[in-house]
Amino acid sequence: MHKTPIKILMTDDHPMIIEGYQNTLLSSKKEHQELDIAIASNCDESIKAIKKSMAIKSPFDIFFFDISLPPSKDGVYQSGVDLAAYVKQYVPAAKVVLLTMFNESYRIHTIIKNIKPEGFLIKSDITSKELSSGFQAVINNPPFYSGTVNKILNKMTSSRLDVDDVSHEILYLLSQGVKNKDMSKRINLSLSMIEKRKKYLKEVFRISDGKDDTLVIKAKDAGFI
Repeated sequence: MHKTPIKILMTDDHPMIIEGYQNTLLSSKKEHQELDIAIASNCDESIKAIKKSMAIKSPFDIFFFDISLPPSKDGVYQSGVDLAAYVKQYVPAAKVVLLTMFNESYRIHTIIKNIKPEGFLIKSDITSKELSSGFQAVINNPPFYSGTVNKILNKMTSSRLDVDDVSHEILYLLSQGVKNKDMSKRINLSLSMIEKRKKYLKEVFRISDGKDDTLVIKAKDAGFI
């Protein structure tokens, strides 16, 4: 039987986790698949491996990036999201799977919109079965999102509230306790515009008491943060 070679790069700073991923994929691969798995433990190692594979014209087919990684020494790459963005630009034919411990709606929504990964898994969702089925889905019928990611996306979509990207970011910053004066520096809006946005959001979410805290609670309930 003809074997289909699949080159994989896994980047995670926890050796036991990578070992678990490797063992799961190797034990559950299809008979016709031949997996060549390389590993990296930080952004520098990962970028080095990616560039080397491109230089010898043998690029990776699939990348697994933990989002929380030690940054590169030059500060250019701060996380697995930065690595994914690099791959999307320079290895566009490859498939990207992001893995993370966090489950904040805003961050997940933003990453999916900006990166468009073929796979997005919350680590607390991952079982051997979930990882192996997700791997095959990414190869054959992407995207594949784990249960928590799908719940977050479905909840926000089902709310059908008119919240654009800027307003969405304001909700997220409010949930992080960021004050208006600091918020204006981060999203390049004047204080008056931020207040207008907040007023609009309170109307959208039907906040009767006018409080920011109530807005945050309602936005969380609707799946926006």
